[in-house]
Amino acid sequence: MPPMRRKGDLPEKVCAQCGRPFAWRKKWERVWDEVRYCSDRCRAEARTARRRDTAEG
Repeated sequence: MPPMRRKGDLPEKVCAQCGRPFAWRKKWERVWDEVRYCSDRCRAEARTARRRDTAEG
């Protein structure tokens, strides 16, 4: 079993939608390079913003 890690030692990213920092989660272990948003809410808001931008243009 690997040694325990402290939350402060986990890698962090900044959410592309809200700009808040968020830490690595076990469920993101295999896709951490692809994770861009801190939550489902931010991902949904980014989608609606993208649709709104393409509809205006």
